[in-house]
Amino acid sequence: MRDLNIPAERHPEKAHKPDNAQPKKPSWIRVKAPGGPGYANTRKIMRDNNLVTVCEQAGCPNVGECWSQGHATMMIMGEVCTRACTFCNIATGKPPESLDVFEPGRVADAVKKLGLNHVVITSVDRDDVKDGGAEHFAQTIRAIRRQSPNTTIEILTPDFIKCDASALETVVAAKPDVFNHNLETVPGLYPEVRPGARYFHSLRLLQRVKELDPSMFTKSGMMVGLGEDRQAVMQVMDDMRAADIDFLTIGQYLQPTPKHHVLDRFVTPEEFAAYEKAAYGKGFLMVSATPLTRSSYHAGDDFAQLRDARNKTLAK
Repeated sequence: MRDLNIPAERHPEKAHKPDNAQPKKPSWIRVKAPGGPGYANTRKIMRDNNLVTVCEQAGCPNVGECWSQGHATMMIMGEVCTRACTFCNIATGKPPESLDVFEPGRVADAVKKLGLNHVVITSVDRDDVKDGGAEHFAQTIRAIRRQSPNTTIEILTPDFIKCDASALETVVAAKPDVFNHNLETVPGLYPEVRPGARYFHSLRLLQRVKELDPSMFTKSGMMVGLGEDRQAVMQVMDDMRAADIDFLTIGQYLQPTPKHHVLDRFVTPEEFAAYEKAAYGKGFLMVSATPLTRSSYHAGDDFAQLRDARNKTLAK
């Protein structure tokens, strides 16, 4: 694995940018350093299977807690992303290799060894691949189903913006239990934060999933503390509900290096609680809104609650 503290190597497009100040984290953001036998076992399984995890590559603050419980979010299609989002710590550039045809099998093997009841599979953006990696996602889902038929599968996908409609159809046809694609931020910040993406394309992607399979759970997430205001966050919630998205996650943006997008402010736990209350009021089946919330954080427990919430809604 590359040294995550060398922004010039991992993010050549950011190397020329001036440094942004990184304020001291408040008490509610601080987490314990990773360690312990559970963490070591998860790390060994990832290394033995030659797998990349978003937990490490994105510098997730929850890696110690999650890995100690054997919960790792595997990132398929390599460790180099073809996008250059200003918030993200995934290495950017031209991927050095084609897709690894044996990777889906190694992912499935790791899921079985970890004994996961619920797994989250994500990926880098691969705009250099004709279908954006859609078939690779599908093969990974099928490989997990063969080895661990009782494991529920959540995928966190790219936007497939350069692909035709068949790419999304391929992924949905593979029947993941949850289809997640993050909007990440409010539309007004897209030119700076997600320059390679388009807000309404991402929204339409999630809406289209429901059209293809109304029974599939859809999920999306966003960060706060990037410079958005409350009204804009409320509008994103409304847009998500108009697209029939079931599950919303909201977490605090943490600036990976001084070269990344500037941290505007730390949002208080009270503000997160208010966002959660508002989101439930707008009709989401499941909401996770805390400073440390990330897309895959407590994903298994959240999925169980999501399924229960739908059953209760149908029972009414």
